[in-house]
Amino acid sequence: MKKLSTLFTFAAAAILAGCNSGQADNECWTDLFSKDLSNATYPAGVWSVTEDGVFKATKDEIIFSKNDYENFEIELEFRIEPKSNSGIVVYCTDTKDWIPNSVEIQIADSSCESFSKPTWTCGSVFGHVPSEFDTKLPFGQWHKMRVRCEGQNIDTWLNGKHVSHMDMSKWTDNKVGPDGTVIPPWLTKQKKCDMPTKGKVGLQGKHGGAATDFRNIKIRPIKK
Repeated sequence: MKKLSTLFTFAAAAILAGCNSGQADNECWTDLFSKDLSNATYPAGVWSVTEDGVFKATKDEIIFSKNDYENFEIELEFRIEPKSNSGIVVYCTDTKDWIPNSVEIQIADSSCESFSKPTWTCGSVFGHVPSEFDTKLPFGQWHKMRVRCEGQNIDTWLNGKHVSHMDMSKWTDNKVGPDGTVIPPWLTKQKKCDMPTKGKVGLQGKHGGAATDFRNIKIRPIKK
């Protein structure tokens, strides 16, 4: 009986440790961007927010946070249409030359041939890590994405299902990934293992005439 009681105690402690190691889903979230966009930087006239809180862009221009973030989670809902191509940009250290100086988690129409490459599909870490399952999504519906950025580790969930993981420390070559996958040349300015893990967060705008809308864009620090 004593042995059984001890096992139960250890099991209960493990469960509690697991619960306490994270945060409740509704805890500590704040809006990444205010409704008036006063805490964002973006080209004039490109981004706007509707009365019901939908963020829209008229051009392929990024909206960036004014603040820098490290060790955080971001969660949002997005809506795509045929040929949509957008993304969540994290760790950006140069907003004028953001493509090689950040990491992008892809939001796209995975059914479109242009974005059907393994590291280009929705939920992939663009150009670096493929999505873990088929991410073709219905158009005109709201989908949820969560991205957890903790140091060099980036994890993404799509509609509640884990879809990609990147450990930046393993990207020790700027031209090929650890599995030999060739990185697109416009992303090879620096090795991901050497990149800072603190920077601005952004959303890509309307690409190639196809829109991606966003709402409920939240961010929170990761509690240690």
